[in-house]
Amino acid sequence: MAGLHESEDISVSRVCALLGKTKQAYYERLHTFSKERTNDEIILQIVCEIRKEMPVAGTRKLYYELQNRMESVYAPGRDYLFNLLRYYGLLIRKSKRRVRTTMSFHQFHTYPNLYNNSLQKEANRVWVSDITYIRLCNGDFLYLSLITDAYSHMIVGWNLSESLGLDGALNAVKKAIGKLDHPELLIHHSDRGIQYCSHAYTRFLKEKGVRISMTQSGNPRDNAIAERVNGILKHEWLDHYTMSTFQQALQQVSSAINLYNTKRRHQSLNYMTPVQAAQIKGPIQRRWKSYYRTKTILTDEKVVPNEFTNKNNRIFEAQSKRFSKETQSIRQVDSENFASKLDVVNPNITLPTNDNL
Repeated sequence: MAGLHESEDISVSRVCALLGKTKQAYYERLHTFSKERTNDEIILQIVCEIRKEMPVAGTRKLYYELQNRMESVYAPGRDYLFNLLRYYGLLIRKSKRRVRTTMSFHQFHTYPNLYNNSLQKEANRVWVSDITYIRLCNGDFLYLSLITDAYSHMIVGWNLSESLGLDGALNAVKKAIGKLDHPELLIHHSDRGIQYCSHAYTRFLKEKGVRISMTQSGNPRDNAIAERVNGILKHEWLDHYTMSTFQQALQQVSSAINLYNTKRRHQSLNYMTPVQAAQIKGPIQRRWKSYYRTKTILTDEKVVPNEFTNKNNRIFEAQSKRFSKETQSIRQVDSENFASKLDVVNPNITLPTNDNL
């Protein structure tokens, strides 16, 4: 965009005088605009470099990445970055897809839920597992078995196979446990899929001293971390790749898992990568909000309310007490007014007390 100083027909001095500004203010603003435009170009260039490896990196994760790559003076604020990416059409829109890969109706023994989505304080105490599909260009499917650490969200074992049989899941857990020094401290959590309930799979875990945990319903939130990892790999990497053969898919999956573990920042890990989170201990601050509301659980003996219902009950009790006091006050005033009128008509009439009303 050309400035006033580049025009031969318009005088900068005259325009500034008409607007009540000085020439100095005009040139200062021009210099500031030039610096902002240059800084925006640098920001967009870094964003494009990041998205070459992580095509669906969200704006909040880009914000923290830019804070590390740029000096604090030039690094953008969160809202400024949102507006900048929105202006250039670089915001990410999410898509939803669902294909069933779990067969939980079988005759194998299932195990109780020892995990219950509890927060962990160090890595390699709970592993979650799941299987997801990958579609090739010719319409065929491949199946990716994943083992993920519940504390650091790091993928510790995986296997890609051409069938939904037992071998893929078993090879993935063997690779993961092979790196572990004390498997007896571990809980292995999964859904009730036939692969995880099979005799060969459970026998291997028991031989290593691993405790077995399984979901008790078909609710994906019972295995939320594993489901989330599946979605991240596919939505942010694999769905953007063109894969025609098993070898191509194997190479792309290996690259995606490496990027996921080493470079992708997680809101649930205080914007750390899984590799960084695996090296620390203690609770990790979450940077996301859960909008799910737990419903009141009805049992044969009593109602078990959650935190939301307890809050409502306290509000209801306070309102009931206030209403009771106001009602009692109104009845007292009405009774006194009515008594004063009766005294004029018949002073011998006795009214009941407020306690008897």
